[in-house]
Amino acid sequence: MRVLGIDPGLTRCGMGVVDGDVGRPLTLVDVNVIRTSAHLPVAERLVTIEQGVDAWLDEHRPDAVAVERVFARSDVSTVMGTAQASGIALVCAARRGLPVALHTPSEVKAAVSGNGRATKAQVGAMVTRILRLDAPPKPADAADALALAVTHVWRGGAQSRLEAAVAAARTRTPSAGTRRTYPGRTR
Repeated sequence: MRVLGIDPGLTRCGMGVVDGDVGRPLTLVDVNVIRTSAHLPVAERLVTIEQGVDAWLDEHRPDAVAVERVFARSDVSTVMGTAQASGIALVCAARRGLPVALHTPSEVKAAVSGNGRATKAQVGAMVTRILRLDAPPKPADAADALALAVTHVWRGGAQSRLEAAVAAARTRTPSAGTRRTYPGRTR
């Protein structure tokens, strides 16, 4: 499974692609950040992010996209920019019909480090170990994007199997209006 992890941000949007499957070593495909200048109008910055995300999707052809779920911080302007960049990422993936998952920061931290309150340095160190890298990816937005991709491979694969099992069970279960008959039983 190839997953594109996106750590949305208006100034730096982390992008990381990982190949792998649950129970197998994961491999780094690519990592970087899409940067925009704070001096440009927001609309232009969003177009830059859209073009960058589209280019990554075209180049790496992921099977799924994992985006960090936006959560409320104290600075509303930061939340707005993050939410706008997140929306762009979601639209780009949806346009291609790709499955998209949203993972919370604490979910990602817990998945890669075992601690939902891990620091950025701890997440970077664990991403370095998990992907067998020589050094932590810089900036932290790049490491966070890889952590999102790793989380999705590990959790998304299991979640996909659960959803498939539920769907299969529904097709085997009679509809609400159908009565089951059992041998030896009478009503």
